Amino acid sequence: MLDQSSLAELGRIVGKENLLTTREDLVCYGFDATPRLSQLPDAVVIPGTAEEVSRILKLANRAGFKVVPRGAGTNLSGGSVPIQGGVVVQMTRMNRILEIDTENLAAWVGPGLVTSDLHTAVEAIGLFYPPDPGSMTVSTIGGNVAENAGGLRGLKYGVTRDYIMGLAAR
Repeated sequence: MLDQSSLAELGRIVGKENLLTTREDLVCYGFDATPRLSQLPDAVVIPGTAEEVSRILKLANRAGFKVVPRGAGTNLSGGSVPIQGGVVVQMTRMNRILEIDTENLAAWVGPGLVTSDLHTAVEAIGLFYPPDPGSMTVSTIGGNVAENAGGLRGLKYGVTRDYIMGLAAR
């Protein structure tokens, strides 16, 4: 269970407007698209930077609470369900394309970027990002990485892991 001191520190890290603790809010983050699997988190934080994520994880390590990262929650594996409570780290504020490097065919994006937004951006400059999960108009790149999403193109071109050159905080 999350203590009041940790809860207050989470509010200082992400801002009180990005810390959710009411039952009504927690219910929304207690399930994903997996049938019959749900559990309320103790809190939800919505960081806006890699630095905030780092501070959240350092606090979790120090205070001993569990952390569950979450994208859009479209997965069918229970991967974003906080089955042992703890804090859901909702990544959707980190939703920018940081860079598209046409020379090296690489893109740096935030984990909360919607998959179809990446498709649109690279296609506008004549490039192609193959993974196309069925939920790509709402799923996030970070969620795709966590779940190794593929879609129908995965049969021909491979799945998300085949297109990751590295993961880093930027």
